[in-house]
Order: sequence, then structure tokens, then C-alpha cells
Amino acid sequence: MNAYVFEPSPVAVVPVEGESRGFPVRRILCVGRNYAAHRREMGGDDRDPPFFFSKPADAIVPPGQDPAYPTRTKNLHHEIELVVAIGGGGQNVSPEAALDLVYGYAVGVDLTRRDLQSAAKDKGQPWDSSKGFDQSAPISAIKPWQGAPPQGRIRISVNGEVKQDATVADMIWNVAEIVSEASKLWRLEPGDLIFTGTPEGVGALVRGDHVEGEVEGVGVLSFKIV
Repeated sequence: MNAYVFEPSPVAVVPVEGESRGFPVRRILCVGRNYAAHRREMGGDDRDPPFFFSKPADAIVPPGQDPAYPTRTKNLHHEIELVVAIGGGGQNVSPEAALDLVYGYAVGVDLTRRDLQSAAKDKGQPWDSSKGFDQSAPISAIKPWQGAPPQGRIRISVNGEVKQDATVADMIWNVAEIVSEASKLWRLEPGDLIFTGTPEGVGALVRGDHVEGEVEGVGVLSFKIV
């Protein structure tokens, strides 16, 4: 069928370093509590297995754009993350083969309505409204990558003050394991993005805050909360 009752929404696209073509986003998967210190910060157990949640593709905020402070929250938090861009398809992929699916990496920030998340947790309800809202996934350009994943410094500053500062090597589940685990729950396809978790130090943002995140060797992400 080639006709629609209304025009489809445009595909979310992330720029790619050194490319005139963009990376079309199919969906966004996110890993919760993948750094031990952040698990303790949020009241988790270091022995917990990884778990996933999602954001819609149109939550993407491309580099050069500023996300708006969302409605229905008084406690918006930043969570700096390494993002894996998937360029190949596969299901039930082994950790040994998982990196073959990786197209590249980016710097991402998982913006979170922390008050809504806490209320949902208390009632045993889903987190969707706290994680998957409009403009909740600022991202840098994707850097094409081959070989071993990034392992260096990951940090974020707000108005010039460093808030989160760790190394990607501190992740409990590494990139290959995350991709493998995700492929057991969904068939991964080109265009999927996986936010791999955040280190300790998450905190609040207000309108006017200037945010700068960096993953060593991958890139820098800068935006303002408007």
C-alpha cells in the first residue's frame, strides 16, 4: 500500500562523522544501572542482571539542537552514556559475534523525569513517561568504529562543573555482552541505538543550564536546556 491517510512523520536521523549521509534511527534501547556505583546510588544490587527500557526514535535531539525542559516534572536529571549504533541485523547473537553488528558509537544523554520515575517505582508502574518523553535523548554525531569498543573517560559537566566522571571500562556489562543480551530479547536491525548505562553522579537540570558530555575517543555533546 503506497497511500496514507496522512503524511508519515519524518524519520529521526543522526549525523555521521565524515559522511554526508545520516544514520536513520529505528528504535532506542537503554540499559539500566550498568555501572556499579550508579546502582548503589539508585538503591540497586551489584549482582542484578542488566535490564532494558526504551525510548521512541523521535526522542532523539540531534547535535546542534537544544532540548526543552519537559512538562509534568520538577526534577529533570542528566545521565551521560556511551551509545552503540547498530549497523547489522541479528537475533540470539553471541558476545563473540556481537561487535560485528556495531556500526559506530556516539555520546548520549538519557534525560529523565526523576520524580515521575520514583512515583512509578513506588506503585510498581511502568517508567515510560519518565524516560520516553519528547526530546529525552540528546546525542552527538556517530563515529564509525571497528575493533575493540571505547574504554576511556566518560563525563558530563553542567555550567562548567563536572557532575559525572568515570571510565567506560567501569561498565558491569560490556558492549559485546549488552548487544548480545539485547539480541535475545529483540531482533536487532540497522538503525537501532543502544544507550549503555550511566555512571554515578546523576543530578538535576534547570532551564538555562549548559550541558557538555564527552566520551574519550568518541566525541563531545553540547546543549542547553531551554
